[in-house]
Order: sequence, then C-alpha cells, then structure tokens
Amino acid sequence: MSQAPIPPRPEYRPGSARRRLNRPVRERYPQIRPTSGYGDPRVRHTGPGPGAGGEQEPERSSKLNARIVLALSVVVGQLWALTVTVNVWMQGDTGTAWWGAGFLILSFLVVLALWLLDPKDR
Repeated sequence: MSQAPIPPRPEYRPGSARRRLNRPVRERYPQIRPTSGYGDPRVRHTGPGPGAGGEQEPERSSKLNARIVLALSVVVGQLWALTVTVNVWMQGDTGTAWWGAGFLILSFLVVLALWLLDPKDR
C-alpha cells in the first residue's frame, strides 16, 4: 500500500496565466471537503502555537492603558464643562462662561501634553 508521490505544487500568483491555477479552491483541492477540520489527519497544527496572543511588553501596555484612562476622564470632564458653560452663557452670565471656556482650553492642552509625552507609542 505505498502511496504515489505527490507532485510538487506549481507556483501560484493571483491572476496567473496558467488556467489550472485560477480554478476555484474546491476544484484545485477536491480532497478537502467542507467537513474537513479537526478530524482530518492532514491537519497537524490547529492554532498559532504556544504563547500566541500573550502580552509581549506589559510595561508599555500598562502605560498606554493609564494614558487612555487619563485622556477619557479629561474628555468626560470637557463634555461636562461644555454643557455647564453653554447653559451659563445662555443664562447671560458671560463672566462664568469665560471661566468655563478657559477650563475647556486647559483640559485640551492636558490631552495634547499626554499625546506628546511619548512619541514612540504613536
């Protein structure tokens, strides 16, 4: 029961000039059926391997997460301040509205400083 040697695969390029390479997958590989999978003896490796998806740089990840939390809290503060400032402006209290506008500008500068803090993380 010796199996016939498998012929080498031809080089594949999308849109190849050789017609037999442009056939649909089910015609190129008739032995692979939709039910092929974990029970197929030809499938030796079922995933990317051990350690895949693990954090490679935990210090960098924690630093980025901390910056994201800071930036999101500033954005929430900006939305709240914008609401208060617009309400005060509509009530005619322009002095308080200018303080609110100053707070909005300052919080924008804080987010900009967080962004400029570490240019290699962009």
